[in-house]
Amino acid sequence: MTPTVHPADLAEQGPVLAADAQVESPFLGVDLTGPPGDVERLARIADGADRILVGLGEFDPDWTPLVRALSCTLVPAGRETGPEVVGVDDPAAALAELHAAAGTNPQAATVLAGLLRWSGALPVHAALDAESLAYSTLLGGPEFRVWLTRRGPRPLPPTVDEPVRIARAGRVLHLTLNRPERRNAYGRQLRDALVAGLDLAVLDPDVEQVVIDGAGPAFCAGGDLDEFGTAPDLATAHFVRTRAGAARPLHAVGERVEVRLHGPCVGAGIEVPAFAGRVVAAPDTTIRLPEVGMGLIPGAGGTVSLPRRIGRWRTLYLALSGNACDAVTALRWGVVDAIAERGRADAHDP
Repeated sequence: MTPTVHPADLAEQGPVLAADAQVESPFLGVDLTGPPGDVERLARIADGADRILVGLGEFDPDWTPLVRALSCTLVPAGRETGPEVVGVDDPAAALAELHAAAGTNPQAATVLAGLLRWSGALPVHAALDAESLAYSTLLGGPEFRVWLTRRGPRPLPPTVDEPVRIARAGRVLHLTLNRPERRNAYGRQLRDALVAGLDLAVLDPDVEQVVIDGAGPAFCAGGDLDEFGTAPDLATAHFVRTRAGAARPLHAVGERVEVRLHGPCVGAGIEVPAFAGRVVAAPDTTIRLPEVGMGLIPGAGGTVSLPRRIGRWRTLYLALSGNACDAVTALRWGVVDAIAERGRADAHDP
């Protein structure tokens, strides 16, 4: 059963670490259906909490300062009042689902909630470093080791000649992710080729627009799972993610970039596009952040790009639940800016 308390009892919760230094009871529901109490004091307590605090139920508007301090709040679908609130069909069932996810990988879940709480105040480059350092820490942890063992050994992806097609017409640069046989997984070859394409726009101010799309049935199905755990060491992995990843150059030219999504957009397949100035989704687009289930957190920039679009609260819900978000919800939340049939350049909000 999901542990749930009244806001007045938040100050009475014990430490999040057990005697053996393991994360204990990382998750707590907060019942918001009662009359408001000392909201400002409770908000300060929630803001400094180590646990994942998820509000439950439609709440009096006077509770708003506390709601903003919580990790997120679940209400019935159609009753969302702001980015702090997630509307779901069954709030109690969704709370239990989040509780189970946090209990399965408590280290990853706790790191995610804490990082989202404070990294939004950092400049983008610093926030990317913070995300990557946290990610490297979890790469060395027991939760990711369990996932890696279950996955088993995998051969590295074969080398291809053109993992990203690069074409230029006048002032428009067109980059197409071109590994459809791997659903455009964000592996080393595709990442390096995408960065090379983005560097053209960074270095050439005459490039007025960059269009990024993907070949095949999926824009990008996330990191290439066959490459997970293959970095020579965790420090090198950190520098590869930050200094060789696509997040920095895409952020640098973001106002000039339009990304056109379709099909499954998983992990890096939405974390990187969210840095673009305009994101257009085909109607079949789905968005999902599966990393917590692997004992990790989003590591391609998602704890930086997505909160700046949809807030830390809905980002936490997506990442902790691992649930897919459809194109209509993505548009309503602001993950994407428009929905249009695939191949159309004149996308409009519906």
